[in-house]
Amino acid sequence: MTIIDSHQHVWNLNRAPYSWLGPGLAPINRSIGFDELRPELAAAGISNTVLVQSDDNDFDTDYMLEVAAANPEVAAVVAWVPLAEPDTAAVRLATLRENPLVVGVRNLIHDLPDPDWLLLPQVDAGLGVLEDAGVSFDLVAVLPRHLELVPILSERHPDLRIVIDHLAKPPIGGESREPWATLIAEAARNPLVYAKISGLYSAVGDPGDWSTDSIRPFVDHALDIFGPSRLMYGGDWPVSLVAGGYARVWAGLAPLFDELSPADRRAILGGTAQEFYRIDPARLGNTASVSAQ
Repeated sequence: MTIIDSHQHVWNLNRAPYSWLGPGLAPINRSIGFDELRPELAAAGISNTVLVQSDDNDFDTDYMLEVAAANPEVAAVVAWVPLAEPDTAAVRLATLRENPLVVGVRNLIHDLPDPDWLLLPQVDAGLGVLEDAGVSFDLVAVLPRHLELVPILSERHPDLRIVIDHLAKPPIGGESREPWATLIAEAARNPLVYAKISGLYSAVGDPGDWSTDSIRPFVDHALDIFGPSRLMYGGDWPVSLVAGGYARVWAGLAPLFDELSPADRRAILGGTAQEFYRIDPARLGNTASVSAQ
């Protein structure tokens, strides 16, 4: 089985600005390349990754495409285009799409002061650019309001494929699963809305204070509302370094995946990502087989 990690980053502080990095994120406040990840993937038996944008600028996207070109393990790239500038976004997206590895777009909406940013007329037009191009949108939801927007976006853009990153950061370690549980269930009513089982760290205190048992109720809820065919595994590396590292994340999630049927496990560990992102099958497999093509 080809396992695809649907959510992975690289960044180079000499190539692009990353405004959200700083001393408070000491383990990852540095340039981090794919070479650091490769042995972690091999140890977990993971063949391919989806490289996801790390900041809202063209420099980050250009760097990701260079990394993807040099590392055949990267099966797809989720890029950035300026959704608030729809005309510019359309031109940039058309150029990016000349590279078949570019399969989706993300903007760091969770870092913006306005939680309703996606509803602004110009941003709405930018999402229409994605919809018309058949390009998916990675939605970073960290506030309840972000999840509340999903049904609105689904109604406005009925053909737009959306994937909710990190299960919208559920309240792991908190006293209640609400309003997260209800809001993500409402978002899941649209069959074109998917989600990533990734970035499931403690929401209370130390982000590394999580366990398989503490995340189990949230994964179980996601399975109930999305089903395995709309869920995909993501390692969230190197952000995962602040919560135990890649090996710990994989070891923490693997028991939950092992409880599934073989078909459901195949979906979450690769099939869903391949279908959602429309990944070229020729890009999948181990490094040697891809390099020979």
